[in-house]
Amino acid sequence: MTSPKKAKMASALDQLKTFTTVVADTGDFAAIEKYKPTDATTNPSLLLAASKMPQYEHLLKDAVKYGKSQKSDIDEQVEAAMDKLFVLFGTEILKIVPGRVSTEVDARLSFDKDAMVKKAIQFIDLYKEVGIGKDRILIKLSTTWEGVQAAKILEEEHGIHCNMTLLFSFAQAVACAEAGVTLISPFVGRIYDWYVKSTGQKTFEPLEDPGVKSVTKIYNYYKKYGYKTVVMGASFRNPDQITALSGCDLLTISPGLLDKLQTSSDSVTKHLSVESAKNSDAEKIHLDEKTFRWMHNEDAMAVEKLAEGIRKFAVDAVKLESMIREHIKLD
Repeated sequence: MTSPKKAKMASALDQLKTFTTVVADTGDFAAIEKYKPTDATTNPSLLLAASKMPQYEHLLKDAVKYGKSQKSDIDEQVEAAMDKLFVLFGTEILKIVPGRVSTEVDARLSFDKDAMVKKAIQFIDLYKEVGIGKDRILIKLSTTWEGVQAAKILEEEHGIHCNMTLLFSFAQAVACAEAGVTLISPFVGRIYDWYVKSTGQKTFEPLEDPGVKSVTKIYNYYKKYGYKTVVMGASFRNPDQITALSGCDLLTISPGLLDKLQTSSDSVTKHLSVESAKNSDAEKIHLDEKTFRWMHNEDAMAVEKLAEGIRKFAVDAVKLESMIREHIKLD
């Protein structure tokens, strides 16, 4: 008599998906198809990398053609082409994922509320032109005070859903919740990086990881006080950081780490839940602008990483613009 085959253990990724919505942090369509996430996120750095891949060159050419058809001044052509490129990538991603794609407003606008609102509406209009409704788009904004206020306007007055990025401090998280934004993306790995550099400690137990603890605190606060804003942990350095946040609303994960989770059969335990959050001891606070700025300023890590993140995204936006400009000149 043959014995029944032993059931195959679910991968760590499949286990994680039972607790948390998994989002692909990439502009590479092949990776998105492979790991079957619900949503996907992009940013200038990811699109810069993807635009250099031969298989996506046609999208860059289409964006350049669009930019040239819209404007006569080359600077305006570059801007129009860049906006279109973001939307072309987003459109292709939405053919693969069942949920939403995040499209990021230029980090160089991070301190200009009105400019961020204007750019977000332009993105939504570009998506509308190709038949994609705003319900499938998240507009990514830097979590400056101006970014939070821009998101509040977009959510309340235009019904445009926002994803607040470059979020490192509890003050940023509270301001987003009070503004009623749809989603925040606290950066686990970059918080970890700062503490490794400042303390010299190279490893942390997963639940004691500074980035994990930061997201856990935010999640518990949101759920305890019933805020509608959802939490999407982002910027991970290793699988342990990801599984330590199982139960979080969403987690956006790079293809390399998705692969590690896919090929791992380690058991994944749920760590975050609404029930445990309700029992947390967090006290409710309110932040006006001056209180936000002071509270955020008191967190040296958050001040440094927010400024650095804006600079880095801006650098890659300039590189992407330069690539587009060269194609316009050659076309």
